[in-house]
Amino acid sequence: MQNSIQWQKSQLNWLKEGDANSKFFHNYMSNRRCHNAINVVSVDGSTVEEVHDIRATVFNHFSNHFKTRGAARPGVESLDFRKLSFVEAEILTNSFSLEEVKQAVWDCDNYKSPGPDGVSFGFLKEFWNLLKDDLFSMFVQTFMDIKRHKSI
Repeated sequence: MQNSIQWQKSQLNWLKEGDANSKFFHNYMSNRRCHNAINVVSVDGSTVEEVHDIRATVFNHFSNHFKTRGAARPGVESLDFRKLSFVEAEILTNSFSLEEVKQAVWDCDNYKSPGPDGVSFGFLKEFWNLLKDDLFSMFVQTFMDIKRHKSI
């Protein structure tokens, strides 16, 4: 109970003075830096205390840990991939219809993945009749730009 009260008081103090460029903030960050510092590392029974030695020890540990070993890795050279026919390849570059764009939008969950502007698929569905022409022209323009760049 006492810990809970102290924690709440510390949170209140942090809210009041924590983000300001104050003595409280600098003391808090200095204390945090001291607690986060690695002063001693034990490696194979020996103790490493110097800053440069600790850095070298940590670097060597992770360098050795993530080195590629001489293990044989499977390749894809021997796999027989199915190739598209000329007709199938041509279908991939055909223009799409407004119905296909609508179906793609409706296949997505409403609030699963808003874009960087915060607009979700639920918003697009809700205002489809208002936005459909602009969205379709945007998709067609993007598709044509990509197609043009690929042909260069």
